[in-house]
Amino acid sequence: MKNEKNKVAIIGGARIPFAKSFTKYSRTTNNELMSAALNGLVGKYGLAGAKLGEVALGTLIHYPTEWNWAKENVLNTALDPHTPVQFISRACGTSLDAANSIALKITTGQIEAGIAGGSDTNSDVPLALKRSLTWDLMDIRNAKTFGERFSKLLRARWSNFFKPLYPDVREPRTKMSMGEHTELTVKNWKIGREAQDELAFLSHKNAQSAYEQGFHDDLIVEFKGIKKDTLIRPDTTMEGLAKLRPAFDRSPSGTLTAGNSSPFTDGAAAVFLASEAFAKAHNYPIQAYLVDVQNAAFDYVHGEDLLLAPTVAVSNLLKRNKLFLQDFDFYEIHEAFAGQVLATLKAWESDQFAIDYLDRPEALGSIDRGKLNVKGGSLAIGHPFAATGARILANAAKILQENGGGRCLISICTAGGMGTAAIVELR
Repeated sequence: MKNEKNKVAIIGGARIPFAKSFTKYSRTTNNELMSAALNGLVGKYGLAGAKLGEVALGTLIHYPTEWNWAKENVLNTALDPHTPVQFISRACGTSLDAANSIALKITTGQIEAGIAGGSDTNSDVPLALKRSLTWDLMDIRNAKTFGERFSKLLRARWSNFFKPLYPDVREPRTKMSMGEHTELTVKNWKIGREAQDELAFLSHKNAQSAYEQGFHDDLIVEFKGIKKDTLIRPDTTMEGLAKLRPAFDRSPSGTLTAGNSSPFTDGAAAVFLASEAFAKAHNYPIQAYLVDVQNAAFDYVHGEDLLLAPTVAVSNLLKRNKLFLQDFDFYEIHEAFAGQVLATLKAWESDQFAIDYLDRPEALGSIDRGKLNVKGGSLAIGHPFAATGARILANAAKILQENGGGRCLISICTAGGMGTAAIVELR
């Protein structure tokens, strides 16, 4: 994506408050969440009536009837309905990948401006019938005669009607949840419970501090009477975290808990991107620039760590941009689990890992932990899967703007053993 002659400007972002699933946004549709974030962005930047080059939106789970989910959300805004819309999905990296899609089109000159975003909710998920029953129902529907239809009605496995399938976050190939996979990772990398709890404690502390500083004042759009993320616990203590029981491996060796794992979250976020020329022509202050994006994948089915693919994405990104891991003023690493973040840091510090997985003769090295997730991370703020990338990208841009410049590295792990990384700069 890197193109110095046609840089991609991050104008800014908007999102609704993130809330614990099954609470504040119960009986609220995923479309309502996404449309609220989009409308917040449209209002913030005066985009009513604007025909943008493209809008790229994504979600992980949506109803079968919502095949045009992204377009319907844009039609719920004041954007010109002639704006093209793209649906995209890459698990937890969805909205960062959506930003990459918009950025690639900007940098090649296909479009001048666009919006990327994502939304997810566990409080509004479609339930499915077992496939055997859906086949039976389709056979009944397609029967040509009454007799044929009656015969198929009798043979249908109606008992399955009372056994709906709930969306499951387990990996289909391994039948294991992310938490169970991460328990294997922390054992492999010898990461203890206390270190994980400490990272979770700092996440809540930094997130609360960001609110007290007013960092989120122009990023969050009030929705359903909520003005602030509901998951941040300013009273979090190491002692309180230490009392929580393991959530995945319930044996004495289990270390992942509800406190050091990101919670099920409902929310939506969006970010406005444009060419530098477009931003200047329309008098939009530029918060930062999206320099480059990289994806990678790990073979988690055959033993590689499910959530460590971003280590490769970052390494490849650094090579292409001729940078070192230490050439950054800030690091935004998605906190799916505290253990996954700590394993990522240890992997970057390992010479053997660099040789085996990064095609490098030595380790990338350590980072300054004081530059990591300085406004809090997903452990405190929450993680509505497809919304996290846009939240992090908007945060990174604003952090650099407030800092008066600098460079930020973004790293997001995803289900399916994938990872997305990005470089954001303000020079």
